Amino acid sequence: MIRHLLSTTAALAVALSLASPASAQSLAGDYLAGRQAAMDSDFAAAARYLTQALAADPGNAELMGDAIAAQLAMGRVERALPIARLMEEQGHRSQIAHLVVIADLLAREDYATFLARDVEAQGIGPLVDGLLEAWALIGAGNRPAALATFDALAEERGLQGFSMYHKAMALASVGDFEAAEAVFAGDGTGPLQETRRGAMARAEILSQLGRNEDALAAIEQAFGASRDPELRILVDALEAGDTVPFTHITSARDGAAEVFYSVAGALRSEAGADYTLLYGRVARHLRPDHVDALLLNAELLDSLGQYELANAAYKQMSTDHPAYHAAELGRASALRQSGKPDAAIEVLEQLAKRYPNLSIVHSTLGDVLRQQDRFDEAIPAYDRAIALTDEAARGTWFLHYARAICHERNKDWPKAEADFRKALELNPGQPQVLNYLGYSMVEMQINLDEALSMIEQAVAASPDSGYIVDSLGWVLYRLGRYDEAVEHMERAVELMPVDPVVNDHLGDVYWAVGRTREAEFQWMRALSFVDEENPGDAQPDRIRRKLEVGLDVVLDEEGAEPLRVADDDA
Repeated sequence: MIRHLLSTTAALAVALSLASPASAQSLAGDYLAGRQAAMDSDFAAAARYLTQALAADPGNAELMGDAIAAQLAMGRVERALPIARLMEEQGHRSQIAHLVVIADLLAREDYATFLARDVEAQGIGPLVDGLLEAWALIGAGNRPAALATFDALAEERGLQGFSMYHKAMALASVGDFEAAEAVFAGDGTGPLQETRRGAMARAEILSQLGRNEDALAAIEQAFGASRDPELRILVDALEAGDTVPFTHITSARDGAAEVFYSVAGALRSEAGADYTLLYGRVARHLRPDHVDALLLNAELLDSLGQYELANAAYKQMSTDHPAYHAAELGRASALRQSGKPDAAIEVLEQLAKRYPNLSIVHSTLGDVLRQQDRFDEAIPAYDRAIALTDEAARGTWFLHYARAICHERNKDWPKAEADFRKALELNPGQPQVLNYLGYSMVEMQINLDEALSMIEQAVAASPDSGYIVDSLGWVLYRLGRYDEAVEHMERAVELMPVDPVVNDHLGDVYWAVGRTREAEFQWMRALSFVDEENPGDAQPDRIRRKLEVGLDVVLDEEGAEPLRVADDDA
């Protein structure tokens, strides 16, 4: 035991020596820097500082757990493992340490050692422990015990769906496709609620049973008319009458990876992205070709603002994999959010050449170009996306809406109005469309009654949207109904207190009702919120002029109609 502990300690020392030199020399400095980095989801820095702190205080269990988590978040199971082993040998109960040690045992397919562990003292959690035990029994060749374990776990409240999904996968992995399909079909308890992976796995199982028509029907039920490249390959093979191989899980190790992936998928909507990432990383460690885990991890990193790590994860996708387009779409998003829009556009343009008939690629390219105010270039991308999209598809209205914005910004109102109205035809009452169309007509001083009606509908649908409430106040102002406009503009500023345009609008409304001192205050507030380098729709020079001479003089200088209260009959 002492010899083994010395060996583990030596391995820990090697892991610690991998850390880069620290700028903070003291234990406290490294610890505080590491904790702050962890709070910021800067996993690389957290791993560096916490590992350095651990080198100065190697017996600190809290530091050990934090260092393991940081290394695992980076996907470095091999660096986390020595620390995790030492924690277990010192008798610490640590979920993160047990997670890493178990990941290593399963990666080495050492099922005997895993099954001999004390699950009460060295487990991860009831669901994960139970599913992994069943898969380890499959790996150890004890199929009856494995199936009994799945069935026992299904009796636990809330765990039936997970357990039956993995039981079906386990049966299919050993070639018992008839039994696997019976589990998917429900056997009297009702069919399993299928994920994307589950639906595709079931289609493969049905094909193995010679039931390609049923497989196609199952895909149609699960995905409708949607056909991305990965689904298209599967559907084409089924339609051609081929027997599709079962590829989703081919070993107990694959099954263990699926446990961590499916739990990560469930955690995604309930736990923090940083915690969920740990399970996704283990899934990839156990199965490096688990493409869905790769995409999940990259998306989690993206959501945490770790765009460089997300970009690196997306780039691990093989260029010949059917899901390559999904990784490149994700990579473009990470590049855009990291302040590299030109690089994102380049990725999307290359992707559009590679996938000329994939609507989502063209629509995403249009979105990024539109966000960069490159409206002339965005319009052809939306044209292509609309041409490739069934008008009855759920998101088609948004394509017309986005293209309408581009036409409106290009001063092509007839085309813009046609697209806005098409979007409303496809999605009646959609508040974003009602607001944008109504607001645009207000700004052009046309169809003001219709514009007011549209914006009132939008406010009714989205009463807490500052932009939409601002539009209602602004159309009332344009109609000369200044007293009515005040309440709505004040509400808009409550909802969006630091928006320069909304504050500017409230200033104009205050001026119109004679509250000049308050108007000047609002204009000064609006000016304080303007980004002078990128003012957007704000007009800082006009605001300054209003502060100098007042709104009436500015309107006169612009040749605009003077302020005039609406007639009672208006």
